[in-house]
Amino acid sequence: MKLQFSHRPFMRSRLAAIALAVSGMALVATMGGQSARAADHATLIAQASSADKATPMGQAGTPATASEGATAKTDGSSDAAVKAPESQGHVDVAKLMAADALPDIVIGKKDAPVTIVEYASMTCSHCRDFHQNSYPTIKKEFIDTGKAKLIIREFPFDPRALAAFMLARCAGEGDEAKRTAMVDVLFDQQPQWAYSDQASAELLKISRLAGMSEDQFKACLNDKELQKKVIAVQQRGEKEFGVNATPTFFVNGDKYPGALEPNEMAAVIEAHM
Repeated sequence: MKLQFSHRPFMRSRLAAIALAVSGMALVATMGGQSARAADHATLIAQASSADKATPMGQAGTPATASEGATAKTDGSSDAAVKAPESQGHVDVAKLMAADALPDIVIGKKDAPVTIVEYASMTCSHCRDFHQNSYPTIKKEFIDTGKAKLIIREFPFDPRALAAFMLARCAGEGDEAKRTAMVDVLFDQQPQWAYSDQASAELLKISRLAGMSEDQFKACLNDKELQKKVIAVQQRGEKEFGVNATPTFFVNGDKYPGALEPNEMAAVIEAHM
């Protein structure tokens, strides 16, 4: 049986422990060990400023309602159309899109009719699977064409995921497209830093690709206000929207937990157009 999630529900006591006990350098200190290869993603991050810039969250159009029995077939798929999976609930869209502790960074056009909100953890293997296997198709067919937009929200399950999200925010300060590029690279390089005994060294390599110095890297991980804001986004997702595993998607307010295949996500998007 295919597992849907790489993380189980997170106990609030453990979340509180991260909020209270994890300082920036404690994050670095707890990521000790074995070095791994470093792939060169400098071009991806450097070009983020000039291509497909992420757009700050603005006023979105009125979300469409899902139509029953919607199907979709993306390029390279089998001939059989895929029916959109059933949603696992619905949340109030106005509440979902209300201002959070950290500003939403929109991938795509802010007035796209379909809004996809993804709660992810940077150390979640199924989140990585989605971003490697499904996201490129969804971006090409729906995001780049103005049909949908994607917002990735922080839902860290452990100190390493928290550190990675913080670094992505710091890299994207003043240039939000760099945050999106940094998230892409962190997912792509997940095996090198998330499972390494020298995670801090591996994260520093990736951060340098984004133009961060070692001092900026340390300062970012020591930013207690940023830590609190990342955790606040996670807590709001859990308490207000019932997120307890990653990835969890909300498409115009309808909830879809699990790493959806390209055809499944395409069918869900089309059901809301």
